[in-house]
Amino acid sequence: MNILQILPQLNVGGVETGTIDLAKYLVRHGHRCVVVSAGGSLVEELREAGISHYELPVENKAFWVMFKAAAELSRIIEGEKIDVVHARSRVPAWVGFMACRKTGAAFVTTAHGHYSRHIFSYMMGWGKYTIVPSSVIGKHMMEDFGVPLANIRLIPRSVDLERFAFRGPRVRREKEFVVGVIGRITPIKGQIYFLKAMARILRSAPYVKGCIVGSVSPGKGNYMEELEVWTRRLGLSGAVSFLGNRRDVPEVLKGLDALIMPSIAEESFGRVVVEAQAVGVPVIASRVGGVVEIIEDGRDGLLVFPKDDEAMAQAVLRLIGDPALAGRLADAGRRKVEERYSLEKMASDTLAVYEEAVSIKRILVIKFSAVGDAILAVPSLKALKKKYPLSHLVCLTGAPAAEVLERCPFIDELLVSDFKGKDKGWRGFGRLVRKLLARRFDYVVDLQNNRKSHMLSYATMSPHRYGYDNGKFSFLLNHRVKGARDLMAPVEHQFRVLDMMDVAYDGETLDLWPSPQDEAFAEYFLKEHAAEGRSVIGINIGASPRWQSKRWIASRFARLCDALEEKGNRVVLTGAASDAAFAKKILETAKSRPACAVAQTTIMQLAALIGRCQVYVTGDSAPMHVAAAMHVPFVALFGPTDPRRHLPSGARCVALQKGCRPCYRDMCAKKTHPCMKGILVEDVLAAIGQFAGDPV
Repeated sequence: MNILQILPQLNVGGVETGTIDLAKYLVRHGHRCVVVSAGGSLVEELREAGISHYELPVENKAFWVMFKAAAELSRIIEGEKIDVVHARSRVPAWVGFMACRKTGAAFVTTAHGHYSRHIFSYMMGWGKYTIVPSSVIGKHMMEDFGVPLANIRLIPRSVDLERFAFRGPRVRREKEFVVGVIGRITPIKGQIYFLKAMARILRSAPYVKGCIVGSVSPGKGNYMEELEVWTRRLGLSGAVSFLGNRRDVPEVLKGLDALIMPSIAEESFGRVVVEAQAVGVPVIASRVGGVVEIIEDGRDGLLVFPKDDEAMAQAVLRLIGDPALAGRLADAGRRKVEERYSLEKMASDTLAVYEEAVSIKRILVIKFSAVGDAILAVPSLKALKKKYPLSHLVCLTGAPAAEVLERCPFIDELLVSDFKGKDKGWRGFGRLVRKLLARRFDYVVDLQNNRKSHMLSYATMSPHRYGYDNGKFSFLLNHRVKGARDLMAPVEHQFRVLDMMDVAYDGETLDLWPSPQDEAFAEYFLKEHAAEGRSVIGINIGASPRWQSKRWIASRFARLCDALEEKGNRVVLTGAASDAAFAKKILETAKSRPACAVAQTTIMQLAALIGRCQVYVTGDSAPMHVAAAMHVPFVALFGPTDPRRHLPSGARCVALQKGCRPCYRDMCAKKTHPCMKGILVEDVLAAIGQFAGDPV
């Protein structure tokens, strides 16, 4: 695997050290690693380890600089054939995200600390996965930046156990004790409270020495001057030393009898704590943030409340007076580090996230139109799952079609849109977009292919968006196919989009999955309305209120029922609530008494009922696709629409069409409906006979 890590600079620090440690681990384990930064003192260490480094201005927040850096990073990603980009700070995350959106590389972030709710900070949660060093930071990213729990991966920071070798409590002379603080010189690290604690300690143990290790954070020079003033004011000039920035942290730790971490703000983790524990130095730390996840008070360290210099001093005096306690804390701390915070564990866990990001594709399929169209999407869903068996496949559909797909085994998650309700207007549309954005899709397959679906596809920020080049905002897709010149069956028409993903049509059929409750309904209905042993023939009398031109004539439905019943078949009429008046007209005209399930079924109850029919008769509507999905032979009555465009492939069916050519009008221009009137009862009976023997 080829991995690129990107961070602002490569100077001494916890993030930088972790980056280099991980890069070396990846190379040792056969992976290729590239690091991008604005440079720094640690670049040479990378190069000595044989790790490529590219210098880009990824610490600069100017938008024009970031866009230029993103373009250059895209070239690096393509040239190095990068699989995963791992961003470790805000500006690098912006640059990395834009480059990954162009190149398709998987994008992962690590949120190293608490961020203000600034536009730059949101990008830290835009990785396919967001790595956090503690549950405190995980909660922060979820609550303040809306990162879904499913996108969070908890991986604590690590320590190189070979570099930070265990030496246990320091062998010291009597009347000798050294305490130290290691970290950036900045107010949130609380060094001023360490100085106040030292003043208290010296009253009881005047031989104690202290040291403060770390460089001054940019812009915090005044704070350093304040520390120096407090040192003189408290009379600590001979007891406390400022050692500046030190790269030999293991050696510094070996010279300490206790490490103090006096932070006053939420710490994301506390790397220096586990480094001290690894060496065997007892730790006294503020009870803040992720530190409480590392230290169990009294067992492997001591915790005090922030800004409580008196408690800090008492903890130091406790260690001085109880060497056995110091030994127990050191031993327990080392064991915990070996179990939870080793470099090997951190690196292997991070590599597992990379592998997950590359192998588990997140795919969104958009199909939120009518029920029949949703059924026609099933072969595409099946083929996608076959091509990407490890994928997390999400289908966005409309409320009417939700029942059809909720039991589909090829879908991992079903999202239901309602553009007449909760998703109505721009505000509702925006809420839906945020829901989709949170899922960080690798691929979007737009099978709806209208303006709204193209806008949603683009808004997901997926690097790969597939659909038809139909002029309906299709420029928002970056993988487009022109419409076919020849008429195509609906399933094959969808597969022209999937062909761009190397997903070929392999004869996938329509399928539906009625629940046990749906099957029980159908069984009960037929038990009540059909004598056992009689062949059941279903007839769909319905048509969409908009497409009344697709409906056959009531008197012919009645004659068909009579002819079928006369030969010993049991006829069941089906339809929606809007077809109730039409059903009444048929029942009043028919001499026989067909069973009537009109307005009595849900779509999946209808599927279970159709599944028990020997043959089904239907117009060009959703029940036709239901019959095909239930693998029941059917006779399709076509009027103003073309069966070549609407009949599902592979179905056992006979299509009847008479009269004029398909006009695709919802009202007949001639006012005579010659297409539907041209279909005779005898034609339908003959077609039924092809599947059920001669019913007449």
